[in-house]
Amino acid sequence: MDRILERIEAADAARRRIIDANRGLAAAQAAFKAAGGWSVQAHIEHLVLSEQRGVQRIWLAAEALRRGAPLQVGEAVHRGRPIEAVIARTWKPKEKAMAETDPVGEGPLSYWIARYEACQTTLGRIPQVLSGLDPSQVLDLHYLSGPLDAYQRLEFLRFHTDRHYDQVERLKRTEGFPAR
Repeated sequence: MDRILERIEAADAARRRIIDANRGLAAAQAAFKAAGGWSVQAHIEHLVLSEQRGVQRIWLAAEALRRGAPLQVGEAVHRGRPIEAVIARTWKPKEKAMAETDPVGEGPLSYWIARYEACQTTLGRIPQVLSGLDPSQVLDLHYLSGPLDAYQRLEFLRFHTDRHYDQVERLKRTEGFPAR
């Protein structure tokens, strides 16, 4: 379970990094969009929806495996690969979020930050969810990358948050980003 805990801690650290960098932004800053892009608020909303879905999928895959009816059968084509290697093999340079995780823009940034902080409670239960199982056997399909095991799903949470952190930091350096 140490490998699971390490990945949970890394996902939490990435979450705290993006929250700390954006907590207290003024409403105009949180809502600012560059051409064709998302606002800071939209990035955080998307991260909340994505993490909830990703953790739910680990949970569902673990329970299905316990029942003897795994969600994913067949070869785990990415077995043993770190998530960065999986992404490099399966993603195009610019991918679109799945519809279930598209931000709709309802609620202020402070609401989405509170929701994102609350994700840690559910994520923190994953060691119990995986107890007695081999996490490399807890498989589910990611809509872009194909079958990911529980280790890779947890790595994805960190990777995905860091990716959006970089996008938000670029947005905040965009010409026209409000001073307050």
